[in-house]
Amino acid sequence: MKTLIYLGFSVYRYLTSVFERPAIQRMIADAKAGRINLIIVKDLSRFGRNYIEIGQFTDYLFPSIGCRFIALGNGIDTQNQSASNDMMGFLNLFNEFYSRDTSKKVRAVRKACAEQGMFMGTYAPYGYKKDPADPHRLVIDEEYAPMARRIFDLRCRGMSFSGIARLLNDEGVTTPTDLFYQQRGTSNPRNVNHRWCATTVKQIIRSEIYVGNMVNGKCGTVSYKNKKIIQKDPEDWIRVEGTHEPLISMEVWATCLALDEAGFQKREQPDEKASILTGMVYCADCGFKMNIARGRHERKSGVVRYYNYFGCGSYRRSGKTACTPHSVREEILLDLVVTDIRKKARAAVFDEVGLRREILRLKSEESDSRLAGYERELKAARARLPQVERLMMNLYEDRISGTLPDAVFATLMRKYEMQQAELNAQIPALTEKTRQGRLDTGNTALWMKHIRQYTRLEALDEAALIELVERIEVGEPQVVDGKKVCDVKILYRYVGYIDEAMSGMEAMEYAKAA
Repeated sequence: MKTLIYLGFSVYRYLTSVFERPAIQRMIADAKAGRINLIIVKDLSRFGRNYIEIGQFTDYLFPSIGCRFIALGNGIDTQNQSASNDMMGFLNLFNEFYSRDTSKKVRAVRKACAEQGMFMGTYAPYGYKKDPADPHRLVIDEEYAPMARRIFDLRCRGMSFSGIARLLNDEGVTTPTDLFYQQRGTSNPRNVNHRWCATTVKQIIRSEIYVGNMVNGKCGTVSYKNKKIIQKDPEDWIRVEGTHEPLISMEVWATCLALDEAGFQKREQPDEKASILTGMVYCADCGFKMNIARGRHERKSGVVRYYNYFGCGSYRRSGKTACTPHSVREEILLDLVVTDIRKKARAAVFDEVGLRREILRLKSEESDSRLAGYERELKAARARLPQVERLMMNLYEDRISGTLPDAVFATLMRKYEMQQAELNAQIPALTEKTRQGRLDTGNTALWMKHIRQYTRLEALDEAALIELVERIEVGEPQVVDGKKVCDVKILYRYVGYIDEAMSGMEAMEYAKAA
């Protein structure tokens, strides 16, 4: 039989698993088919660095099919019995150790770069470009930044991801991937339809890049042996704030996050029963969402008037055993919300200190003192932990020197170990409480800044509603002085319920609210 020689190459070595390389697969198939009987490589590491898989080939497969294997640099020849052959297992193991060590070093470098807030992507996010002086830094692309901002603006107005994608396609806006290849002067080689899709829009809107934060380490491989990509938990991401100029404000970012959390989707084709309040109105008693319905009222003059009203979803689904109607007209609810937004906006402008004090009081009667207490406890715990660790180290030294009896050592060590465990548990908890307390204060300032622009609000539009309000709770109507009134509470974004006057505010009358 004619002897054919295959030389092992490192093609796709770091793109796929070692033995899934196309050339390796073709070589092994030819060896099994009897078309070759000799394989030569420069050294064992060129064939692979997984000592278990290499052993399967060199010790079992190749001998069983009569294929000779030679590694020139290591003096390995499976046809000759030599000392080098006996060392082959150790050589393969050393090669794997080298691969593992290289992987650790690469991971360490990438982690260090991520912790410094460097950008390590192939191409810059839409609306940004790489700094010509430093490819690991992002700068705003003035040509496409307005379109990126517009995408966020459309989302803040309640438009769905798919709706934004359709709008961009209708306007002929170039997709981010096509734009990348156009800027390089080449065509997009991927087999795609060159159209915006909901996933692309969602990735843009949910990226912290646009508020000036760099987030790395969202995904990684299982190990240096397994190149399968896995998604990491958000708490394991490496987040560095303020690495570059933001493209949008934190208010816009917070609104987009709130819409995602609420699962809000704007009705693309509204009908006569559509309302901008749909999905935000809840029953105050059972907590179910209130559904909108169409009502009809015929006056004595014969004039028929149609109106929309909200009712408890639980009552409509299961009857009076589940809840009560809680009916309220949409127009009255809209007027109530507009009135309260205008009232709060004017308070934010003319009595900022008083409104801020009231918000903080309602969020927590002792928020300031409690936050100060958390900070004191956290400071004390952080100072005590290294002291306990030093005391434990001194105990070991005294025991080794013989100055401390074993019984005393065991008692004191148990005591310090318990303190150490308690401190290690307290510090993360206190850190989170402190962070949340500061966040509450920051959210209040953000809301105050947000609402000031609505002092002259006359009609509620979808943008203002989404920007300010998280939910509206409606109570069951009651008869007061011969008039029907109901309690309404508005939960504002960032600050929650602001004042008790919200309950039954101005005793909004709706005697004909069905």
